[in-house]
Amino acid sequence: MENKTMARAGSLKLLGLTVSPFVVRVRMALQLKGLGYEYIEQDLFIKGDLLLMSNPVHKKVPVLIHDGKPICESLAIMQYIDEVWAATGPSILPADPYERADARFWAAYADSKLLPAWVGIMWAATEEERVEKVEDTLKAIGHLEEAFGKCSNGKPFFAGDSVGYLDLVLGSQLLWFEALQKMFGVVVIEEGKAPLLAAWVKRFGETDTAKEVVPDVDTAVEYLKKLQSHRAGATVAQLLS
Repeated sequence: MENKTMARAGSLKLLGLTVSPFVVRVRMALQLKGLGYEYIEQDLFIKGDLLLMSNPVHKKVPVLIHDGKPICESLAIMQYIDEVWAATGPSILPADPYERADARFWAAYADSKLLPAWVGIMWAATEEERVEKVEDTLKAIGHLEEAFGKCSNGKPFFAGDSVGYLDLVLGSQLLWFEALQKMFGVVVIEEGKAPLLAAWVKRFGETDTAKEVVPDVDTAVEYLKKLQSHRAGATVAQLLS
């Protein structure tokens, strides 16, 4: 599958998994910059030679291959895209050093605290464990609600007037929030508890970046069902990367 609708960016290939939040955020970053690339879907149950050769350390997606050189890990890839194509499209990271550091902090928080919590909801072995993971998820959302108030300065997105680094990182997880509601009845972002984020979710979903990249929730649900059917030999890493 090749994306030929955007501006040429040299030789760009992206190894990914359609429903992976880590891959979704990189694809959104490429879309935001208007960069064309070849997208190569990976089977994470049977990892291919190109993935293993491109990321021999972690053996995970996403991997961006630029002129034959692989760049691994989604946050590093997003920063690479922003730096290499600084003159192309809008900036992904804030220009101000403090705001840039703050965005990186909350992006790391979203990946290290929020993401494992909601993955735990899907992977819980007991109802008691699932309830605990729901509580962890909502606690993380509470912190991100406060972060939005601080980072946005009253504007529509974390980055201000338009989407940026933290918007893409958290926005890449929204697909799975929908899947959680559809499969388990769990509402991750409730308007009554997180009104700022609830309004942001609607705005983010209406952006061209989200519309063009984020897959349908049923795609995520079907992949989770596939993963659950292979539960004995599968890992959470296969769900995400």
